[in-house]
Order: sequence, then C-alpha cells, then structure tokens
Amino acid sequence: MSDETKAAIRTFIVENFLFGDDSHPLPADLSLIDNDLIDSTGILELVGFLEERFGVQVADADIVPTNLDTIERIAGFIARKQAA
Repeated sequence: MSDETKAAIRTFIVENFLFGDDSHPLPADLSLIDNDLIDSTGILELVGFLEERFGVQVADADIVPTNLDTIERIAGFIARKQAA
C-alpha cells in the first residue's frame, strides 16, 4: 500500500468528516469507528469515494471494519482490490 493512497484517504477523511480541521493527529492505525470519526452514513460516503478515486468495486460483503476501520486497513483493502 502506498503512502500516496494513505494520503488521499486521510485528506478525504479530514475534508469530509473533520470539516477540514487538520489540527488533530490522525494516525494511520486510529480506529475511525471507535473514535466516532465516521458513522454508517460516513462509511457509505467513504465507499463512494474509494470506488470513484481508486476505480474499485466495493461489494456489500466488503463493508466491514476489517477493511474500513483505519486508514491503514482502507489502504490495504484498496491494494488488494487493485491487485485482483
């Protein structure tokens, strides 16, 4: 997974869920769900972004915390989808 992918995901999260407030650290391993940064509606927005930005298809079965809970997990998920 590339740093560019992580940076794009982080930028999306900051702009859409933190309203551009980049003053707080957002480590790649921080749980977006447990820290209330993203909710179920936000997950759907994130999925739309991932599909558009990275050209992947996210199936309903893929929408689980294992794939979408941290920037690190999201980047890994994208890498696996693009390699398939």
